[in-house]
This record gives sequence, C-alpha cells and structure tokens, in this order.
Amino acid sequence: MSEGGQDRPAFGQKSAEVAVAALFLLLGAIVVYDSVRLGARWGSDGPQAGYFPFYIAVFVCVSSAINLALALLKKKGEARAFVGVEQLKLVLSVLVPSVLYVALIAGTGIYVASAVFIAFFMRWLGKYPWWKVAAVSIGNSVVFFLIFEIWFKVPLPKGWFERLLGLD
Repeated sequence: MSEGGQDRPAFGQKSAEVAVAALFLLLGAIVVYDSVRLGARWGSDGPQAGYFPFYIAVFVCVSSAINLALALLKKKGEARAFVGVEQLKLVLSVLVPSVLYVALIAGTGIYVASAVFIAFFMRWLGKYPWWKVAAVSIGNSVVFFLIFEIWFKVPLPKGWFERLLGLD
C-alpha cells in the first residue's frame, strides 16, 4: 500500500473493459468463422454442425461490440481504477503458479506436477515445515493415484517420473 492507505492503480476500468470486450469480440468472430466453415444453415436433415454455435457467437459478437463501444465512449472524468498494484500482485501470485502447474502436467504428469504445486504453496504461502510439506504433497499424489488408477481404473496424464517407476 502506498501513502494514505491507497493502493496505486495498476490499470483503469476503461482499459479492462476495452480489453475484455475486444477479446470476446475476437473469440466470437473465430467461432462465427468456424461455424460457417462447418455449416451454419438448416439442412435437409436438420441443423448443420455449426448452426447453434453460429447464432450464439453472433450474439456474443454483438454484445461485445456494444460493450466495446460503451467503454470507448466513456469520458475521462469517469475513470476509475480497475485493480490496484498490490491486489494485482496477489492475483498473479496464484495465477502464475497455476499456469505453470498446467504446463508442467504435460511433461511430468499430473501426480508429480500436483506434488510440486501443493509443496510450493504450502511452503511459500503457508510457511509449513518441510516434513509437513513432503507428507501432504506426496501423500496427496499417492492417494489420488490409488483412487484414480487403481480403484476407478481411470488413467490420468503420466510423465517421465511415472514411466521411470513403471506406473504407466
């Protein structure tokens, strides 16, 4: 927090509204394009594969265009902070490790990635002692391995470590 107990704004509400509206407009346009490619008409045997996604995407595009126009037309005097720097740091302290966790699953498998993810948060945010970190993170992965792989017979993504142990 900066002086006066106020958090310095990271970016304004207008910027956030413009960015989100533009992103949804882009995603809607991609779905419209692909729906037309698949067939967005009513065929002799009923709706084609892209019929319903096309109309939903058109609705998303129109809504996004309206929101984008409204955001762009906002006056300077109406500017408000969307998020403060300190708030953004808190959000990113969870978002960045979560994105890395998802990326780590592809290489190491879900069990190793989950153990690392849990250990990281327990030690970094929770400040737990190493023996508790190891017990919970490894124990969690072992329990989920037994539940999914052995009991339910549902294979989850494996990585190099599971292959090394012959668990794939």
